[in-house]
Amino acid sequence: MELHQNTKQYDKTYRVLLFIGIIVVAFNLRPAITSIGPLIGIIRDDVGLSNWSVGLLTSLPLIAFAIMSPIVPRLANRYTNERIMMVGLILLAIGISARSISLISLLFAGTLFVGLGIAICNVLLPGVIKDKFPAKVALMTSLYSTAMGIFAAAASGLSIPIATGMDLGWKLALLIWCLPAIIGIFIWVYLNKNNNKEQTEEINYINPSENRMWKSPLAWHVAAFMGLQSFLFYVTISWLPEILHDYGMDIAHAGWMLSMMQFIGLPASFFVPVIAGKFKSQRPIVVIMASCSVIGYSGLLLGNSYVMLVISTVIIGIALSGTFALALAFLGMRAKNAKQAAELSGMAQALGYVLAAAGPIFIGYLYDLTHLWAIPLITLIIIALMVMAFGLSAGRDVYVLDGESQN
Repeated sequence: MELHQNTKQYDKTYRVLLFIGIIVVAFNLRPAITSIGPLIGIIRDDVGLSNWSVGLLTSLPLIAFAIMSPIVPRLANRYTNERIMMVGLILLAIGISARSISLISLLFAGTLFVGLGIAICNVLLPGVIKDKFPAKVALMTSLYSTAMGIFAAAASGLSIPIATGMDLGWKLALLIWCLPAIIGIFIWVYLNKNNNKEQTEEINYINPSENRMWKSPLAWHVAAFMGLQSFLFYVTISWLPEILHDYGMDIAHAGWMLSMMQFIGLPASFFVPVIAGKFKSQRPIVVIMASCSVIGYSGLLLGNSYVMLVISTVIIGIALSGTFALALAFLGMRAKNAKQAAELSGMAQALGYVLAAAGPIFIGYLYDLTHLWAIPLITLIIIALMVMAFGLSAGRDVYVLDGESQN
């Protein structure tokens, strides 16, 4: 009886720590990236970089996402989710620490490690939830995505107050986000050591010999929709504070505006997939979300008053969160089965992150050429219209590899 009670207590402790571990991993998925945006001008001036090259601080993690995503499931299937998750958090902690040293080589090398660490955790987290909480996938996914959004927004808002308000500098403002990673490492060391349950399901990954998905027009449209909306998101994360500052807004205030933009979008990221699931065609939602993007960036282009800047930022926040959630929903809605969904997800994320990685660099380069934000903002409006165009195709009630000629 005593052994049975001890076993039950052990199982309960393990489950509680597993839940905490999942939430702590979610805390780590975005702050190392979103904390850069408000500080990008300070880092540029301190280290002596051009706008296009400092854009790499946002783009390098996305390049790492694109490269690492297909590899992670194979590693997890060989070494277990827990062990590879632990490795991901260690890489993240090393990367955050390295880029907090004011050397250009370490700044970029650390940023690459940040991307590798986040990519590992990003890919594994849904699989861990499905394996450990099979009856509560929706609830756990909702909790971790909300936690991810909250910390992403908080990191954007706190960067400038830590760097300038507390006079700690940009290096410590970035280094502070190593703490959640270190906490996560300790938790996942315990979970890895005490994981006696075999994984119930292997994570699907794309076999390079299976290329049918790459020949599907609909799959390309879904991938383009995901990639172009990611382009808009990461450009905005990187450059919105600089745009607002150029219009005369205090840089600390501009950082909080970026934070507010992400907080405002949290309800959209929760409700858009729920609403999308109630309709056979998601085209009306695509039009609404993409139109919000066009309106928001057009408002920034005009930028003739503080009120206009605030309203535009709010609209952009709703649009970006809604289109991202819809892109994730399309991965399941446009596939007939789990295998197709896995293949579509791998293709869409690989292509999507390549497009997203190009965004901050390209927009920074346009600003370097013109020294005005008008051309970059017009470019974002054009990209938003392209999101609508590909979304109208991706939103049709058809499946990849089956019946794509329907309208």
